[in-house]
Amino acid sequence: MDVGALKEFNIFNGLDESEIKLFADKVSTVKVPKGESFIVEGDVGDSIYLLLEGEVEINQALTLSMNKSEADNREKAIIKLSSQIKPLFGEMSLFNEGDRRTASVKALSDCKLAKILKEELFEVCDAHPSTGYKVMQNLCRTLCGNLVKANQNVLKLTTAFSLILER
Repeated sequence: MDVGALKEFNIFNGLDESEIKLFADKVSTVKVPKGESFIVEGDVGDSIYLLLEGEVEINQALTLSMNKSEADNREKAIIKLSSQIKPLFGEMSLFNEGDRRTASVKALSDCKLAKILKEELFEVCDAHPSTGYKVMQNLCRTLCGNLVKANQNVLKLTTAFSLILER
């Protein structure tokens, strides 16, 4: 994988080209056709994806599983993202209990992705601790940013419910 294509992604902030090359050598390119989901909520997550080309939609199940006998497949689109903003996906399953995906990601157009397997990502970080530290710090920033957005959405939702109930 070309180092130049990867250096624009936040996960590689603060890394020089030789450090990014350590990861570039582990990257595989994946093409996903329009309409296909390449991450499915609840599946085991073994990788992260960087969106090189295209547009995707992130979805989450609308309901919590209360009864295994009743399947409910309704989902809510959380956000649409394009390759222009250099998003990455799957980072939560790297650190989540059971390595489970917390959302689904569907291609809204034909997409080209860079895929880094969890095992290989951690191997590079372990073999090159100072580089690994920077990458983990960048991943933590991404996770924290996503948590802040989720908290804001919960606050908006609870505020809306409160206003409805006060009437």
